[in-house]
Amino acid sequence: MKVIAFIREKKKNLQTQNAQFIAKLEPRFKNLSHFLNDKITNPLINTLNNPWFSHFGPTDSEEPIKGEALVQIPEAKKMYQSLVEKINTETFLGEWHLVGQECIDQFAEVTGDNQWIHTDPERASRESPFKSTIAHGFLTLSLIPKLTNSVDVNNNPYPEAKMVINFGLNQVRFPYPLKAGTRVRASIKLVNLTPMKRSIEVVNEVSIEMENSKRLACVAETVLRLYF
Repeated sequence: MKVIAFIREKKKNLQTQNAQFIAKLEPRFKNLSHFLNDKITNPLINTLNNPWFSHFGPTDSEEPIKGEALVQIPEAKKMYQSLVEKINTETFLGEWHLVGQECIDQFAEVTGDNQWIHTDPERASRESPFKSTIAHGFLTLSLIPKLTNSVDVNNNPYPEAKMVINFGLNQVRFPYPLKAGTRVRASIKLVNLTPMKRSIEVVNEVSIEMENSKRLACVAETVLRLYF
């Protein structure tokens, strides 16, 4: 057999084998694609179809709209105009609250984070640079509702809204550890407002200060949705 004919035959065989290999893999890739697509989209679909969530309409969370569109909802217009005047100002200063070892231990038990820097006062006094146990960062963060009185049904800061939803956090920082036995309090500064189709998105900067200290235990940007 001539060299050229031999090469052509090998090339033809290789192409046939590749085609057969691709034909075998293609269904698997399609199944994998469908599987991933199902996993990604179904949670979103299920969330949007949830009776509780659908009450507000899925289109509300997509795009901001111009403030004038809120004129159609008098309560929203009133609330928006009131909040606009407070942007970049402190809107709340809370009372002092003690974060004791018992509170830290309870949080450790619930979350499973039992590191000695949080739960072993004797070892912490010997080995920790802070000479004391310290609160979990997420414990400090979780105290925001209590410290800001947002769980006080008798003191609603957004009375015109039918429902207030915790939409998440933009960013969180823990500038300095919070030692057990320290009192803390929170202040709120309104930093941004975004009118939506049926709600107002409110971004607050929450600062948690420690008594007798210039350093902050936590600074977080919280995002709320006020529904009307």
